[in-house]
Amino acid sequence: MKALLLQFIRTLRQSAQDLLPIVLVIAFFQLVVLRQSVPQMAQIFGGAIMVLLGLTLFIQGLKMALFPLGEEMAYSFVKRGNLWLLLLFAFTLGFGTTVAEPALIAIADEAATVAANGGVIGNDDAAHGRYAIGLRLVVALAVGFALLVGVIRILKGWPVQYLIIGGYLGVVITTAFAPPEIIGIAYDSGGVTTSTVTVPLVAALGIGLANSIRGRDPLVDGFGLIAFASLTPMIFVMVYGMLF
Repeated sequence: MKALLLQFIRTLRQSAQDLLPIVLVIAFFQLVVLRQSVPQMAQIFGGAIMVLLGLTLFIQGLKMALFPLGEEMAYSFVKRGNLWLLLLFAFTLGFGTTVAEPALIAIADEAATVAANGGVIGNDDAAHGRYAIGLRLVVALAVGFALLVGVIRILKGWPVQYLIIGGYLGVVITTAFAPPEIIGIAYDSGGVTTSTVTVPLVAALGIGLANSIRGRDPLVDGFGLIAFASLTPMIFVMVYGMLF
């Protein structure tokens, strides 16, 4: 219990150091450049404390649960020796974590609102919901596919740079044929997949898998899944825009 408390205090101090530059920049421009007092100071201070505690608890939770869980599950699947079960786990992990990604939910809802206001879809709740859930499912399928290919890459020992270069060539080619109104959404969808829920489990899966396979270096082979998972949604969403 004491060790856990000390670890929490260290994480709290580190989170405060990480947030300090943001606070200083905002305070400088608000007080020195704009020369305005900070509105609703008590509310902003309370919110900052909540952000600090939330970030600390989140990082602590990653260290205690998500990273060890992902690595342990990857090791267990390799130990069972069932390739198809491992690939199914990788796909469902990517799909499930992405569907639940708060950043993706937010951007899908915003994209649906903008599309409705622009006349691309009907301006009603049913059309809004179909557009948002369709976008979320396409991005989730893209991340699941990325993890599937990424796990095969680790098992086969393929260099990650070839997949990344090939993926971005695919992004460039798809951009040339995609409708203009979907391109920006597609590019942003690649960014929201690298957020709070998806990244820890994806990174833990890659590192745990590389640790479990003889001849694989976790530093060389364990990373790269996140980069691949961030580019496949761009292609999938643009294809989705061309088809539907």
